Amino acid sequence: MTAPQDHRLGEERLRRLIDVGRGLLAQLEPDAVLDHVLGTACEITGARYAALGVLDRDRRELDRFITRGIDAETHRAIGDLPRGRGLLGVLIEHPQPLRIPDVGEHPKSYGFPPGHPPMSTFLGVPVLVRGQAWGNLYLTEKAGGAEFDAADEESVVILAAWAAIAIENARLYESVAARRDELEQTTRRLEAARTIAVAVGAEMELDQVLELIAKRGRALVEARSLVILLREGSDLVVAASAGVTERALGTRVPIEGSTVGQVLTSRRVRRIADVGAQLRLAATQLGVADARTALLAPLDYRGRGLGVLVAFDRGADATGFSEDDEATLRAFAASAATAVALAQTVQHDRLRHSLDAAEAERRRWARELHDETLQGLGGLRVILSSALRRIEQDDVAELLREGVGQTEREIENLRAIITELRPAALDELGLVPAIEALVGRVSAVEGLEIECDLVVSRADTGIGSELETTIYRLVQEALTNVAKHAQAEHARVLVRGVDDRISVEVSDDGAGFDPNATTAGFGLAGMRERVQLSGGQLTVTPGEKGTTVRAELPLSALDEPVVEGVAHQIGA
Repeated sequence: MTAPQDHRLGEERLRRLIDVGRGLLAQLEPDAVLDHVLGTACEITGARYAALGVLDRDRRELDRFITRGIDAETHRAIGDLPRGRGLLGVLIEHPQPLRIPDVGEHPKSYGFPPGHPPMSTFLGVPVLVRGQAWGNLYLTEKAGGAEFDAADEESVVILAAWAAIAIENARLYESVAARRDELEQTTRRLEAARTIAVAVGAEMELDQVLELIAKRGRALVEARSLVILLREGSDLVVAASAGVTERALGTRVPIEGSTVGQVLTSRRVRRIADVGAQLRLAATQLGVADARTALLAPLDYRGRGLGVLVAFDRGADATGFSEDDEATLRAFAASAATAVALAQTVQHDRLRHSLDAAEAERRRWARELHDETLQGLGGLRVILSSALRRIEQDDVAELLREGVGQTEREIENLRAIITELRPAALDELGLVPAIEALVGRVSAVEGLEIECDLVVSRADTGIGSELETTIYRLVQEALTNVAKHAQAEHARVLVRGVDDRISVEVSDDGAGFDPNATTAGFGLAGMRERVQLSGGQLTVTPGEKGTTVRAELPLSALDEPVVEGVAHQIGA
């Protein structure tokens, strides 16, 4: 009667193992596979405790140790999990089934650490994946104090074989999923690169290019927000953004001493795990609220730092950015830098062409007024003067004298207009005489006392005509603003060459003016355009009394130090 009963038990166990195999093969998550294996091993053998030891890459010790039957409190009492010494190391050295009636009697047993539950009976089976040891399945304390028998061993060997297949399937699934994610990421990168390439080929406006970069970059790394800062002189300025809570266009961040400045100068991507502690800048200044993590990538074009991309908080839960995100944004920033450089070049060329055309038009009008209108007025004055000498009636003579005087005044006004359009001194004598003449005219007309401090030489600095025109127009517009808006009594003009730069400064002691106000003519916007085109930086600083306009302009070449100087005062 015993044999048939054992046979029926074997059939039930075999049927159970077949069902378990099907279930394991349906599992695609490695952790779920391991948990299923442990649960099934305890069920079919009656073991109280089960564990899976996963070998390290060298197959010399255990890298992971997963248990079943031991609660969290007991885990804490035991302390560090085993690494594969003693009895557990036997299966590592000899990967074959091992049954022991009493663990403590085995010569390789080291005993148990304090807090470890008592264990006596033991069954160990290796898990072989593609013929190589992957780990070991350990079972202890069979129900009722009985020993593990041959049927238990055979069942666990079959279970370990199923587990090996399931583990390999889960590994393959993970690999395929990773490849799929990698392909999706590569596709997104290629799509972003294609979009940027289209922008480059289309020669889009800089603002449009920046908006496109901000939106594409944000989507590419799944950031909550992305901000673009472009270099302007010694600062980085917010030029575009996507996903921000508040627009912060125009916000300036000093390059020196800032984290974004370090990324620009080092030309290296940087991940930030704590924005508050590491960014050294309140994210709200960039229009981003509640930022926790950030990823910064430089916009570097042929060794020239154009700006920085700053992405904040990956995903809706504000998790940190990964190494893959870092590589993705680095590659994207390289393409984006090319687009920005081209758009800036196109913008600068258009602006330069516009300014050159304006200067050419000024010259044309100056010549036209001088050669036609001024000469005509001069001829009219001669005619009137000649008639005055021949007229004897007092009333007619008085009218002629009045006409001559008015003609002379109009001639002087016209000469002033011609000089403003394009001073001959700038072309014939150079920058210093032209500015001196300008200061003298403004002082005489407006009743201002203007201190003029000019220390710059065309011959010694190699200043080109374009830069001379820029400096002259800056001084001209700044003095015009002083005369129109400042209600000042004194002003100061400083133009000085320092190292490889030209510093231009116009200050006054008046009531000041709003630098954001719209004024007719050239205006502050035009001043900024000229300075930007020259690669310099313009600042307007309203004070308690008066305003200071300062421009720093780089020289293309500076062979000798500045040696020619002029310093004087022109009174009203």
